[in-house]
Amino acid sequence: MNEILNQFAIWNEVQEPQPLRIGFINDSFIVPAGRVGEPSYCLQRINHHIFKDVEGLMRNIEIVTSHIREKLLIAREPNIERKVLQLIPTKQGKLFYKSPAGDYWRLYVLVEPATSQEKVTPLSAELTGEAFGRFQCQLADLPFDALCESIPNFHNMEFRLQQLDDALAADAAGRKSACADIIAAIDSRRDAMCLAERLFREGKLQKHINHCDTKVNNVLFDEEGKPICIVDLDTVMPGFVFSDFGDFMRTAANKGAEDEPILDIVRVDMDVFKAYARGYLREATFLTPLEKELLPYGCRLLTYMQTVRFFTDYLNGDTYYKIAYPEHNLVRTRAQLRLLEEQEKVEPQMQAIISRLS
Repeated sequence: MNEILNQFAIWNEVQEPQPLRIGFINDSFIVPAGRVGEPSYCLQRINHHIFKDVEGLMRNIEIVTSHIREKLLIAREPNIERKVLQLIPTKQGKLFYKSPAGDYWRLYVLVEPATSQEKVTPLSAELTGEAFGRFQCQLADLPFDALCESIPNFHNMEFRLQQLDDALAADAAGRKSACADIIAAIDSRRDAMCLAERLFREGKLQKHINHCDTKVNNVLFDEEGKPICIVDLDTVMPGFVFSDFGDFMRTAANKGAEDEPILDIVRVDMDVFKAYARGYLREATFLTPLEKELLPYGCRLLTYMQTVRFFTDYLNGDTYYKIAYPEHNLVRTRAQLRLLEEQEKVEPQMQAIISRLS
C-alpha cells in the first residue's frame, strides 16, 4: 500500500491507510495525516470491470471538479477545499496510477470535518435536493458532450428496453412464461417511457451534466448540518436533469424497500417528494419550463427503468445484481412496478407541487 501511495504527489507525512467501509464498487482507504492540521486523504482502487474507460472516467471528474472550483473562486466562496473534491495527481502528473498488477488507483484530499447521512427525512431530503440542485446549476454551462459516458447508455431507456427484448428472446433461465403480467405492464408503457430520447432527437430537450447516483449519502454535511460537498463522482456524465431528480425519488420517496415483498407497503412518500423538490428548485435556477414540467415524469422514468433492469436480470438468470434468494430479482421487479403504479396515481399531486414551487 505504501508503494501505491508513493506514486502520488502528496507533500505531507501520512499514517498507514485504513479500510473505509463505504460503497459496493470501489475499494476505499482513509490515509490519516501524520500531523494535526495537515491534510488526510482518501485512496481508492477503481473497479475497472464496471468502469472500463478509467481514463475517461478520471477526465470527467477532473473537468467537473475544476469547473466547480472555478465557480467557487469567482464567487469568492470561503473554505473551497471543503466544497469540492480535489484530486491529487501522480508524480508523473496523471490523474490515476495503474499498478503492475493491473489495478487502477486514485487519491483525493479528504474533506474534513464533514459527515454523511443515511436516513432520509423531509429535512435531509430538502437539504439533499438543495445540494444536487446547486451541483447541477454549477455545471449547467458546461457542454454535456465535454464528458464521456462512464457507463455507456446508463440511463438510456431505449437501450434498456432493447436489453429486455434480447433477454425475452433468449429466455435463458426459462422464466418468461410465468411473467406475462409483468411483460404486459412494461409493454403498455414503452412509448411513454421513451419520451425523453425522442424529445432530445427532435431538439426539444437538452442534456446536462448529471450525477446519476443522487443518494443522501453522496452529500457531505458540515458541523451545522448544512450540505457542503457532493461526492462519488464516478457516474457523473451527460443526461437529462429529471433523471437525477427521479433517481433520488425512486428510493428515498418510497415507503417500502426496493425489494419490498409486501406490495401494500409500497407507497409514495409525498412529504419527502415535496421537501426534495423544494430544496432542488430553490437552487436549480437553470431549468427550462419543459424540464420543470418533466420532473414528475423523471420519477416514473427511473422507476420504470429499474423495473426493466431487474426483470431483465431475472430473465437472464441473475447474472448482474447480487441476490439473497432465487426469486429476489422477481420480487424487486414487482416492488418497482408497484411503486410505478403508485407514482402514476399521485402524478397530478406531484405536478401541482412543482407548479407551486416554481
